[in-house]
Amino acid sequence: MIYKFKSKASGDLIMLGPNGDEMLRILGRQPACKGIIEVAQMPAAIAALQRAAKEAAAPKEEEDDTHGKGVSLAQRLWPVIELLERSLAAREPVVWGV
Repeated sequence: MIYKFKSKASGDLIMLGPNGDEMLRILGRQPACKGIIEVAQMPAAIAALQRAAKEAAAPKEEEDDTHGKGVSLAQRLWPVIELLERSLAAREPVVWGV
């Protein structure tokens, strides 16, 4: 599945299924083909995603410094955080699957 997150406050954001599923789980939601993040839920959602991005970006002792690891979770979450921040400022919900 492909997620297309939409808000009147910003451009659309597209995520592949596994990444979108993981992002929704971070928000305490079950992955679903349709959904909405209401304006009132956005501050908590932004905080949860920022925490997850910082944790994912923190170096781990067992990791070596090799190249070619791909795009990290932290890198995938920042566009979503930006979308939520813009949507919160404009008081617009974020929807997907509609």
